[in-house]
Amino acid sequence: MARTSSNPVAARTAEPRLETGRRPTLSLLAISLRPEQWTKNLLVFAGVLFGGRLLEPDAVLMAAAAFAIFCGLSGAVYVFNDVSDRDADRRHPLKQARPIASGDLPAPAALFAAAVLIVVSMTGALLISPALAAVAAGYVVLLLLYSVALKHVVIIDVLTIAGGFVLRAIAGAVAVSVPIGSWLLICTTLLALFLALSKRRHELLLLGDGAVDHRRTLDEYSPYLLDQMIAVVTASTLIAYTVYATSGDTALRLGTSRLGLTIPFVLYGIFRYLYLVHQKLGGGSPAAMLLTDRPLLMCVGLWVATSALLMYSPLGK
Repeated sequence: MARTSSNPVAARTAEPRLETGRRPTLSLLAISLRPEQWTKNLLVFAGVLFGGRLLEPDAVLMAAAAFAIFCGLSGAVYVFNDVSDRDADRRHPLKQARPIASGDLPAPAALFAAAVLIVVSMTGALLISPALAAVAAGYVVLLLLYSVALKHVVIIDVLTIAGGFVLRAIAGAVAVSVPIGSWLLICTTLLALFLALSKRRHELLLLGDGAVDHRRTLDEYSPYLLDQMIAVVTASTLIAYTVYATSGDTALRLGTSRLGLTIPFVLYGIFRYLYLVHQKLGGGSPAAMLLTDRPLLMCVGLWVATSALLMYSPLGK
């Protein structure tokens, strides 16, 4: 599939290069763990929030432990993925500065550290509960399969990314022993697909003719196809959340019939993200966009605060 040779996105989405040369190995490893991406693991707190246990210190502590475990596991997977992709990353205008791709962090040392981190994190999960350890193991296996094979299969690649988000949500519910709501899984899956498709669109536009050299599955996509998929997922996400927030079953389970008041935050958050993707050519890193775009960050914060207020105070009754 022919790609345009011009690449205006690269200029507009350029990121500061990581000055990794001559840094200590531990510093290089810390960069490779991508702590800026760990905001994705905040999804594990959905279980304690929507499970009605936010005011219980023990439950919050368990959720925090699950968050730390998944930060360790996701960091280890990022390292493994960087080792697997190091040759392709050297041809990427942004990823070439990563410690492993640049050669500053040797692959064997990175893999050893990742293996140790997985063992430590899995041990922590097992100490909390065998169920959490099973979910954590499923997460690692799924994401490792993605790194070596599934990311090269069109559509399956984005579904696998969504699966990683769903497993985070399940882990949060398991950690605090609350039921795993079907609507939570549906909304999480749709939102994760929205983010994954937006990321693919960003990669396609950023890399231009070099897209296939970096990730061969990108040859199976086009901006038009991705825009159609994003449109379907966007509408589905909004409908699913609206049905969830206004249903009688949700009101009975969460103890509030006013969760529909949070729908405007979801609308604005999705529309703001689409604006950043299409008008500001973003979408390459959802975590970075959340942390750097103040309106989006405020929207997420207000959604969480309003949801908690409605569920845990008399205002929601």
